[in-house]
Amino acid sequence: MPFPSKSGLKITQIDVKDVRFPTSLGGHGSDALHTDPNYSCAYVTTTTEGGRQGFGLTFTCGRGTEIIVLTIRSMKKFVVGRNAADIFADFAGFWRQITNDSQMRWLGPEKGVVHLAVAAILNSLWDLWARLENKPLWRLLVDLTPEELVSTIDFRYITDVITKDEAVQLLKSKLPRKEERVKELTAKGYPAYTTQVGWMGYSDELVKELCAKYLGLGFKHFKVKVGLNLKDDLRRCTAVRKYIGEDKTLMVDANQAWSVGEAVEWMKKLAHLKPLWIEEPTSPDDVLGHAAISKALKPYGIGVATGEMCANRVMFKQFLQSGGMQYCQIDSARIGSVNEILSVYLMAEKLKVKVCPHAGGVGLCEMVQHLQLWDYASVSATMEGRLIEYVDQQHEHFYDPCVVENARYMAPKLPGYSTQMFPETLQRFSYPKGTEWQRMFKDGTFPEPDEAELVNV
Repeated sequence: MPFPSKSGLKITQIDVKDVRFPTSLGGHGSDALHTDPNYSCAYVTTTTEGGRQGFGLTFTCGRGTEIIVLTIRSMKKFVVGRNAADIFADFAGFWRQITNDSQMRWLGPEKGVVHLAVAAILNSLWDLWARLENKPLWRLLVDLTPEELVSTIDFRYITDVITKDEAVQLLKSKLPRKEERVKELTAKGYPAYTTQVGWMGYSDELVKELCAKYLGLGFKHFKVKVGLNLKDDLRRCTAVRKYIGEDKTLMVDANQAWSVGEAVEWMKKLAHLKPLWIEEPTSPDDVLGHAAISKALKPYGIGVATGEMCANRVMFKQFLQSGGMQYCQIDSARIGSVNEILSVYLMAEKLKVKVCPHAGGVGLCEMVQHLQLWDYASVSATMEGRLIEYVDQQHEHFYDPCVVENARYMAPKLPGYSTQMFPETLQRFSYPKGTEWQRMFKDGTFPEPDEAELVNV
């Protein structure tokens, strides 16, 4: 597939907004460590001289979003004035340039705030490319030749697991029946699980009501947040198991709450409820700790899932090599956008680890569906033991929201990465000047922004 013509694709503007939703008011998204999240994002619009636009974002939990916004503003210099067609033709080269500036890399490298900022910018460029090709992103990825797709990935630091040539051969080996798999995705979609029943801040009555709702919607896999109080976890998980039945699948998520030994002992006490996995049992950086937990819980039939806060492809490489994860949870905005995520999928396929993406609020569900559809069509060629997380939040703010029917993500049809928000949403929820935030400041629902939060105003 030829890369786009350069005509009209000089990038002239990058706009970024701090967008926040007051989800803490309802306990939505609450877990053992993130007890009061206001689901938010740094939202990027990239515009070319011909008027074409791409939209991207990186997810946050509220406070601190202004830091990512400021970092994106400081990175405009690496993008504005470049031709988007040149970027796409050497995407791996551009990726290395923007993630490894000789001075800014000291703030990472390839991790933390700078990597979250890079993800938002690059997500907007991938959205732009898909729009130029008039395809949803998953189909753009599927239609790239193995050589073209591999050309978007920086293989530095991971060639001890997979090289460019190996990646090309892996993709070529999956070409037979690829179009059959695409037709299947278009007709039937991809299986999902729900976390909506399990937020820690929800009342017992609401949990019961939501279990009934999602059973009625066809869900067979349910995740519950755990990690603060064992007695409470036993009560809540026992209740969910009762509500969903023994024939459905239960997963639990500690969101990094425990030490290694604590994780093992805690999960032994929940093992009779037959959880499929324990997610993020300890520090997201502790590769060997996850490996020890995995080994200890294997006799109980409990796997370890992690990755939503894994910093980069190198950390993923080590988790995959060590046996520290049985379920690899890529996140569409945590590491360096699609480019780096593709490398994780390829490593996971070579090492035969299932990928079950992390999703949730503010566009994550919209984005990860594209990645997992590509994986089925072009990489793993299987859905066995694989699911996409689904959380029913903020979809109404997007032009092309994810569609989940009978607990399956239906394949997106519109061009792009499903990342464009409505102007009305930006007008209401941009922080701190949006009309909803001004109203909530005025009535005392939230305190006025401090000096740091006003840095981008």
